Amino acid sequence: MADQARLAGVLFDWDGTLIDSYHADSQAYLAMFRELGLNWGLKELERHYSPDWYIVYRAAGIAPQQWDRADRLWRLHYAKHPSKLVYGARRVLGTLGRRYALGLVTSGDRKRVLRQLREFALTRRFRSRVCGGDTREKKPHPAPLLAALQQMKLSADECVYVGDTPEDLEMARAAGMRAIAVLGPFPTEKRLRAAKPEFLLKKLEDLPQFLEKLCGTAGRR
Repeated sequence: MADQARLAGVLFDWDGTLIDSYHADSQAYLAMFRELGLNWGLKELERHYSPDWYIVYRAAGIAPQQWDRADRLWRLHYAKHPSKLVYGARRVLGTLGRRYALGLVTSGDRKRVLRQLREFALTRRFRSRVCGGDTREKKPHPAPLLAALQQMKLSADECVYVGDTPEDLEMARAAGMRAIAVLGPFPTEKRLRAAKPEFLLKKLEDLPQFLEKLCGTAGRR
């Protein structure tokens, strides 16, 4: 961002940043591993976890021809476990939504993410919603973030991206956007710190005050 007055948009990751879906996600993985006959538990999942689930599939030795089945099994079991918003998420979005345009850029399946947004009555909070499959390239490629910027009619230098994984930081950097890392419920803290984020928050609810200090309150809609 060239100056304080130019902060116009705040874009967010979804899983682990705004929504605490780790229990549902991990339980879906473990059930899927069992049905595929894989001897993988939580320890292995946490060691190899990535928002790009195909990285997890490769690490677990799931053959590409089994990926569609693995996806179906994961979705089936994920639906059995409710998720919840990260503490303070609704308040943070409400506060920032009065100052900045908000966007959502996630690797999550569009159908699932849009359903959760409706359940939490957050759909209208976001000017742009880019989900997994909306672009050919996946995070950490900058394409999803650039697509959101285009929809929002904003430039990278007047926005920040907030996420909880190294892939979030990498995507933002590749798009020319400043990234704010936040610790969340997923097992990514060690890798996130190793990625040397420029900014690291211990909890999401600190974000509005942090942005005031970083950019001032002169953001525009």
